[in-house]
Amino acid sequence: MNTGRVVIGGSTGFMGRFLLPRFRAEGREVVTISRSGADIRWGDQVEIDRAVDGASLVIGLAGKSVNCRYTPKNRAEIFRSRVDTTSSLSTAIARAANPPELWVNSSTATIYRHAEDRPMTESTGEIGTGFSVEVAKTWEKALFADDLPRTRRVALRSTIVLGHGGVLEPLRGLARLGLGGPQYDGRWPVSAARRAAGTGHFPGARRGHQRFSWVHIEDVARIIDFLEQTPSLEGPVNAASPYPVDNVEFMATVRWVLGARVGPPMPRWMLELGAIGIRTETELILKSRWVLPEKLTAAGFRFRYPHLEDAVRESFDRPLAA
Repeated sequence: MNTGRVVIGGSTGFMGRFLLPRFRAEGREVVTISRSGADIRWGDQVEIDRAVDGASLVIGLAGKSVNCRYTPKNRAEIFRSRVDTTSSLSTAIARAANPPELWVNSSTATIYRHAEDRPMTESTGEIGTGFSVEVAKTWEKALFADDLPRTRRVALRSTIVLGHGGVLEPLRGLARLGLGGPQYDGRWPVSAARRAAGTGHFPGARRGHQRFSWVHIEDVARIIDFLEQTPSLEGPVNAASPYPVDNVEFMATVRWVLGARVGPPMPRWMLELGAIGIRTETELILKSRWVLPEKLTAAGFRFRYPHLEDAVRESFDRPLAA
């Protein structure tokens, strides 16, 4: 087990809050960086440099949530929050007398195209187009921009992360209200402005058959441990269960685990109006993300939660009856 210092940039988010006590329980020194509520604030480059020098692992998780409306202001902040924080970590590593052996930085499996025909892997996946893809490409570009010959870098292309809270929490309430059915794509007008910005979702998979790739938060943490122990892994790495499902099966599993038997389909027009009301985008549920963990599987990684029902049950504290 590695006992070296860990630096977590973006420590107050969903993943950071999960990793922090885990590393400390292992007896590792952990230094956190965030806008608030951390050991160091973003922008204090002197302290960031000091924390990174001599660390064994740097983890970059910072970035404004994409669970928002893609207004010009939000789009700019989504880019800035990722590029600035990633560049800050890169600068600190470049300046370090004893740079970390490994830097794992968040990325997203949304970098791949809408896929209904075949799964996307690190070797055969096709990069998509549009705003979300440009965010992912720019994020990874910042990760690999500088010459850091003594630090191995991994862009962790995460799929939807399941766990206590996170994306599953609002679905719990919807399912209990009888609104936990599959989300159906369909026609919806896309303005010229949204076309130009790449933020308009065009109809894709029908009747809830958009693929849903996911990973449990426990396995993301175990993947990071595995990356420390496996020096051959670098570059893009897909963090995804080997058993993706489609939207119909995903929502049916949520209902089954919660005991919610009724869940009629939600048509596109209803989803769009709801997204406007709660200030989010329908792309997050309608884009077909079909991703497999090729590199992890080849390296021998074993998922603790490879199957969806087990992951959802753990996330909702609903274990199978003995």
